[in-house]
Amino acid sequence: MTRLAYTLLLYVALPYVVLRLAWRARRQRGYLEHVAERFGHYRQKPGAPLIWVHAVSVGETRAAGPLISALSARYPRHRILLTHMTPTGREAGEQLFNRRVERCYLPYDYPGACARFLEHFRPALGVLMETELWPNLLHACRRRGIPVYLVNARLSEKSLAGYRRFPVLARESVHALAAVAAQSEDDAARLAEVGAGNILVTGNLKFDIAPPRGQLELGRGWRAQYGAGRPVLLAASTREGEEALLLDALAGSAVPELLTVIVPRHPQRFGALAQLLAARGVRFQRRSENAPVAADTRVVLGDSMGEMFAYYAACDVAFVGGSLLPLGGQNLIEACAVGRPVLIGPSTYNFAEAAELAVRAGAARQVPDAKSLVREAERLLRNPVEMQRMARAALAFANAHRGATARVLELLKIEPGAR
Repeated sequence: MTRLAYTLLLYVALPYVVLRLAWRARRQRGYLEHVAERFGHYRQKPGAPLIWVHAVSVGETRAAGPLISALSARYPRHRILLTHMTPTGREAGEQLFNRRVERCYLPYDYPGACARFLEHFRPALGVLMETELWPNLLHACRRRGIPVYLVNARLSEKSLAGYRRFPVLARESVHALAAVAAQSEDDAARLAEVGAGNILVTGNLKFDIAPPRGQLELGRGWRAQYGAGRPVLLAASTREGEEALLLDALAGSAVPELLTVIVPRHPQRFGALAQLLAARGVRFQRRSENAPVAADTRVVLGDSMGEMFAYYAACDVAFVGGSLLPLGGQNLIEACAVGRPVLIGPSTYNFAEAAELAVRAGAARQVPDAKSLVREAERLLRNPVEMQRMARAALAFANAHRGATARVLELLKIEPGAR
């Protein structure tokens, strides 16, 4: 497929794009806000030269945190423009950075929308987080002489198979990049196969996210609310279908006082999980109630955003979701940074290297299914010496892999005379 054919397909799909926005708004009203921005129309006028950082959703936004701070310190004349594609990403950006950055949606990859975005903001350089390659946007940046970097870049075998189906389009897109900062040697090799050049392996920016002291204190307060001596299993960033598997496995738990805290990955699923718990007759409380947990409460529903470090600080053992089903897994680095023993399921292709290294370091254990997960959690909860050993290994693992931010920062250069 050429870029022309791709663009024609985009225009054919325009009615579907609009309908999809409306459909997603049924579950998350935020998709109805700032719709004009998705087509390149913006109100705010930049009051200073801009460095543009694109982070699709929550995970990428959090990963960008240390880099944004470093860029702001190195280039104090420039403001950061942080763009997103999802309302949850935009909300995370607001929570993390408040007024330190400008925020908006990145437009869909229509040539006119991309041109309006770039003419309006005129960034000195662009930073795309992880795997965001938009052919028309990258082409427009190249024509305008705006250097764009792909950082914290990862490319799984599954994603590579998709790029192989459109080799011409993929190659043209990556050729428009000024440089690529890959998370691992394997990611670098797969990106090179697509056609990317000037690739450096800089590591994973997510290792540089330090647990905020306020969240650690908040977590300790929650731990007191859970009840003295109650063992706590956290199921973090769970995806649809995983909670049912977990509840099935917990039904035969051999730890009678076990409290399970479940935090769905997507906030629009808080209500669905509450309905599931109620339908099964499971006694639960919501985090938003901010009340002491009753002795007969079996599950705490983590219905809050931006408090994941607090959830980790309040648990004894952490399961990181998205890994029981073939979904690729979620970020286990934050749990390790707080010093918690980590359990993961069989599917980890989104964090393949981090998961493999964590298991090898003794910071995490991989289980094949939900029943094995509960059995392993119970075994650890009955063995505090083993839990402490894994906790120390988790902290050592997280600390040993820091430094990606400094390496990426050396790659990002604003040319003299650029706005």
